[in-house]
Amino acid sequence: MTSETTTPTFPDTPVPPRPATQIFVNLPVADLDAAKAFYEALGFAPHPAFTDENAAGIVLGENLFVMLLRPEFFTTFTHRPVATDGIEAINALSYASREEVDAVVDAALAAGGTETREPQDLGFMYSRGFADLDGHHWEAGHMDMTAAAEALAAAG
Repeated sequence: MTSETTTPTFPDTPVPPRPATQIFVNLPVADLDAAKAFYEALGFAPHPAFTDENAAGIVLGENLFVMLLRPEFFTTFTHRPVATDGIEAINALSYASREEVDAVVDAALAAGGTETREPQDLGFMYSRGFADLDGHHWEAGHMDMTAAAEALAAAG
């Protein structure tokens, strides 16, 4: 006699799909309305279910959101102080083309953001950086996967 445990199966019962992981990047902002307008100028839309007088949920992608939070609301989630000097993170978004990278960064600059560095062109990868109105650092990049594979193969 063995002590193997078997998992029962139910062939007529479909297994529900695992929900997709959602990512919420939470950022404290000095002026909620101005921050919301900044991200809208980049082509992103607010999510009404995540937006109220303390926060604005901005949809960056299917399962990716940035939560713009008034500082006093942000601190209800942590006992650590809000970072005001230096940089707390670099948030990176990928785009389908170099033109899309340029479009989003140019929109950020036109909306009051600042360029954080010169564009970087590695042939197979192109990126630019900007900071939003509150200094949160973002990178926008495009990688040509065919050119990347060729560069990797050439490197040996």
